[in-house]
Amino acid sequence: VQLQASGGGLVQAGGSLRLSCTASKRTTSNNGMGWFRQAPGKDREIVAAINWNSDGANYADSVKGRFTISRDNAKSAVYLQMNNLKPEDTAVYYCAAARGAIGSMDSTMYRYWGKGTLVTVSS
Repeated sequence: VQLQASGGGLVQAGGSLRLSCTASKRTTSNNGMGWFRQAPGKDREIVAAINWNSDGANYADSVKGRFTISRDNAKSAVYLQMNNLKPEDTAVYYCAAARGAIGSMDSTMYRYWGKGTLVTVSS
């Protein structure tokens, strides 16, 4: 399974971006999906996760109320709508497919990782 994130870019604080992640196979439709990010000099952290059928989603405290994860299994795609962006959201964002159907907030539960997309938020 190959995953590719896109939609990153440069945005001013308070602005919005929508990230997309597409998978090479429909098999990811049965997997939980997550969005992660890694800022320069920091560890990778999970941002949001969604169950295979969109009946549950989880968010890191730092993005609750600002970010929304969604998916379209017919398109093998997962999205991350990011609103009210802050400079501390600057990072490379990655999508990943979980080992099971649940969108876990535990990074060890993810099996497939995609190439990232850079998000830069200026103050």
